[in-house]
Amino acid sequence: MQYVASVQDRVLFVVRSVLEQNAIKADIHPESRLVDIGLDSMDMVALMLKVEAEFDLILPQPEITPENFQSVRTLEAMILNQLGPGTG
Repeated sequence: MQYVASVQDRVLFVVRSVLEQNAIKADIHPESRLVDIGLDSMDMVALMLKVEAEFDLILPQPEITPENFQSVRTLEAMILNQLGPGTG
């Protein structure tokens, strides 16, 4: 399977879609802390569901932690870990 966009680009896309749903205007970067740009716990649930849909995976319960949902970079690392070697 060919990956058109990098995992990071896809995570940025998903995070931006959650921000748009909430009418949050924020400049988002891989290091941006998601709580600092306005995402609350309900937004994090929406983000988790969108990440699962985007990457066609089910996140194991132990991976659903505040640390993993801290920034685009931490989400990217968790997703790459879930997808396994040779992705991204």
